[in-house]
Amino acid sequence: MYETVRVPAERVGVIVGRNGRVRKRVEKLTNTNIEVDSEGIVKITGREDTEDPVLAWKAKDIIRAMARGFSPKNALSLIDEDSRLVVISLREVVGSSPNQLKRVAGRIIGENGRTRRAIEQITEARISIYGRTVSLIGYDPGLQYAQKAVDMLIGGAPHGAVYAMLERARRDMTRMGAELWEDTDL
Repeated sequence: MYETVRVPAERVGVIVGRNGRVRKRVEKLTNTNIEVDSEGIVKITGREDTEDPVLAWKAKDIIRAMARGFSPKNALSLIDEDSRLVVISLREVVGSSPNQLKRVAGRIIGENGRTRRAIEQITEARISIYGRTVSLIGYDPGLQYAQKAVDMLIGGAPHGAVYAMLERARRDMTRMGAELWEDTDL
């Protein structure tokens, strides 16, 4: 079984890492073999002795995350079975106009990165805006709230409405966490 991922040429170095360290780390964690060519084609092959075939898909997500602008450290958090990667194509939503893409990316980032930081802090998800995509890494329910916030911003919702939704999300997640602790005390 093998998977192929095409990555931007300027992200190949991140995926390989200094002296191949990042590639080797991904191979070790996922029990795969990874071949990277200079044109950005990454071939991920599951090893014969792999007990868990899902690890090859995890390797693919890790590579995709690095290709979409995440640091290796953030991308490697995808090894956790509950962590997920979501990639949103801005081109599909707002078209291919460079001005529209730049405007929407700016709305997600916010002034001095304020909006992006607020989304990341409240939802504990990580956001990367790279090229024509917005990518998120995180755990549910925070990842779902982060995706909703990004979708609202892409759709043109006022920042105030997004911040209000995020505050409700913070209260919901705090309440869910408290209920989880109450259930474990039984």
